[in-house]
Formats: sequence, structure tokens, C-alpha cells
Amino acid sequence: MGQLPVHRVTPSRPFLHSGIDYAGPFFLKTWRGRNARQYKAWIALFVCESTSAIHLELVTDYLTDAFIAAYKRFTARRGICATLRSDCGTNLKGADSELRNLFSSTSKQLGELARLLASYGTQWIFNPPFAPHFGGKWESGVKSTKHHLHRVIGEHHLTYEEMNTFLTQVKAVLNSRSLCPLTEDPDDLFVLTPGHFLIGGPLNVVSEPSLKDIQVSRLSRWQLLRRMIDDFWTKWSNEYLQRYQPIYKWNQPTTEIKPNSIVLVMDERYPPLKWPLGRIIKVHPGKDGHVRVVTVKTATSTFERPITKIRLLPVD
Repeated sequence: MGQLPVHRVTPSRPFLHSGIDYAGPFFLKTWRGRNARQYKAWIALFVCESTSAIHLELVTDYLTDAFIAAYKRFTARRGICATLRSDCGTNLKGADSELRNLFSSTSKQLGELARLLASYGTQWIFNPPFAPHFGGKWESGVKSTKHHLHRVIGEHHLTYEEMNTFLTQVKAVLNSRSLCPLTEDPDDLFVLTPGHFLIGGPLNVVSEPSLKDIQVSRLSRWQLLRRMIDDFWTKWSNEYLQRYQPIYKWNQPTTEIKPNSIVLVMDERYPPLKWPLGRIIKVHPGKDGHVRVVTVKTATSTFERPITKIRLLPVD
């Protein structure tokens, strides 16, 4: 395996070196009432290559001006990029044929985009054709976002304001994931997240009562958005936590669990962006020497849990 690029390991501000990809299309409607016209929209996904932070922008057209407008909104919030990397048209898995034509290496609009970005001080770098693995950093973000967005939104058609609000909260969810412990202190249960690089601390949302037990037909439009955020959190967090505990067949040993390891405790009762963290203070091996139960200490209590209900952070 080769070494990581220099910009991936050099300290810099968030989004100084970014990757971009598109996801969609999604269908929006012009207003909430009846006889509303539907139109296509896409999601421009920006990924910081050094901090793994994610930024989402809603784009309602596939023309050059629409992308420039989305890029201006992005840079107004996150700063101008020194380099912007993307796939060429043959690699755009998250976009439809119209966007592939826009980002095609032979497109005149692409040359215009590159010149405009150069005037802003941004160098646009394209990955080689037929090499989507070069953009794995943002392809994984498109996978997490697009797959679960389609599952959560379903047949609902949102307005521009509703979709923008929904994406902003989804962005907070994606940037709340754990990267590594902040310190090596056994009593410190705080972890580093992409949100720390953006606002100096973990991202949070306003706590609201759960709406999972209420029928969708009885929800208002804003309650429906809240319900979709809860569903997105549930589906995405479960998939994210599964990556920390790979399941092997019985002929392969699993990751060894040791005391003082920081873990994520799986608990369905927690609201979005709340990650229950704890440290293992004791392991309880069975007669065969394998650990199946551990004692976990959190900020408020100490309890025993089976290892199927905890997830080790990958940096201990």
C-alpha cells in the first residue's frame, strides 16, 4: 500500500483540500399545497481530505452557473479551497447522465468551471478515468448519504426549504461521528469528531420528543422532517457502528478487547447526535478464555454489557 498524499497528513484548516461528488437526483416540489410542480435536485457533497468533515449543498440545476452558486455558498461558509478534487465524467457514480456530461473531460463547460475556480485561487484536480477508487474519500460519503436518504425520504416530496433544513441536520449527524479519543486519560470519555474542527466542539441538535410511535399521516410537515432525521440517524448509526465490529466466521479470531479501551455503547433510546461513550474497566473471560462480557464505566454509571452491545473505537 502506498503512502497517503501530503495534503492528507499536513495540518491545515478544514476544507482547504477538498473532494467533491454529486448524489441524486431527488425530486422536490414548488410548494406544500396541491398541484405543486415537481423538479429535480442534486446534492453536492464536499469532503475535507484532512479532517473527514462533510458539507452538503442542495443544487437545483445541472448547469455551470448552478454549480458555481453551490461552490460560492460552500466557500462562504467554509473558506476557499486550495485544491478541489473530483472524478471525471466516467466515474460519477452518484450523478445522472446530465451531470456526467457536465463533468466530462471533453466538456466545454468543464473548462469554463476550471477557469472560474482558478480565478478564485482554487486548483481543480481530476482523477484518472476508470479509477473511482482514487476518490474513495468522498465516494464513501456519497454512499452513506445517498443510500440512506433514498430509504428515509421514500415517496415524500419536500420543498426546497424543507430539503435544505433536512440536509443541514443530516450534515450535523455525519459530522458527529467519532474519530479518536481526545486524550489518553482513562477518566476522559470525550472523543474527537469532525465537528471539533468546524466549531471547536461536538455538534448537537435541539432535543425533541421521539415521534416514532405516531403514524406518519398524523404528522405535520415539520414533524415529518423530525421523524425522517430520527430514521436517518437510526439507519446510518447502525451501519456506522457495524464497521467497528467486523463479524468473522468461527475460524478467525475477533479483535481482542482490553481494559481502558474506549467504546461506543449501543443504546436505541438515545436521540440523534448522542453517542454514549464509556471505558472498559474490567473484562470477564469465560472458561474457554474468550471475553463475552465486559464492565463499562460511563460518565454517570458503571454496568456490565455483552460485547455485542459495544463497539471499540479503532484507535486504542
